[in-house]
Amino acid sequence: MKTYVVIGMGRFGTAVATRLYELGNEVLIIDRRTDCIQHIADRVTHAVTGDATDEDVLRALGVGNYDCAIVSIGSDLAASILVTLNLKDLGVPAVICKASDEGYKRALERVGADRVVIPEREMGVKLAQNLTSSSILDFIELSPDYGIAELSVPADWVGKSLRELNIRAKYGVTVLAFRKEDRLNVQPGPEEPVGPGTVAIVLGSNEQLSRLQAS
Repeated sequence: MKTYVVIGMGRFGTAVATRLYELGNEVLIIDRRTDCIQHIADRVTHAVTGDATDEDVLRALGVGNYDCAIVSIGSDLAASILVTLNLKDLGVPAVICKASDEGYKRALERVGADRVVIPEREMGVKLAQNLTSSSILDFIELSPDYGIAELSVPADWVGKSLRELNIRAKYGVTVLAFRKEDRLNVQPGPEEPVGPGTVAIVLGSNEQLSRLQAS
């Protein structure tokens, strides 16, 4: 079980906090607004009304002992920056921030955020990837240029090994794993044949992934 602190109980923060708790993690939520805290208090481990821009508040809650913090203030850049600085000063190993645009993203990265997400953009990219190819089952954007895609393997891959397919040389992508039903084969061997109904999890640039989808 990992420990998370989620700051800001808007739609994004609420969704993240409740899902992390459903997955069996310890989750502390913090927001200035009592009504937002009360709304989901029974769906997380700890719920606190407080000002996360005040380092003393965060220290009293022991957030430095948590594995990861998610800053979901989003529309208030100054507050997001101050909270991020507080969390880093208190020694939180990983700080993930929500941003509303690229300018906010760059600012938060400069003050030490380990990862900054723009949910609307990432969801838009994922939807576009899914719509443009029926083979794409899921897509995770790692950066504006790179991502990880899950795709149903083409029929001409079935029965062939990774060595025979020579996927990296042909398309420039890296096969991270194969999945079939509930079985995940991480780092499959070069001689292992691809079975029917297999899903490939591949890493590459958006251009490389598009070329693979079109093959």
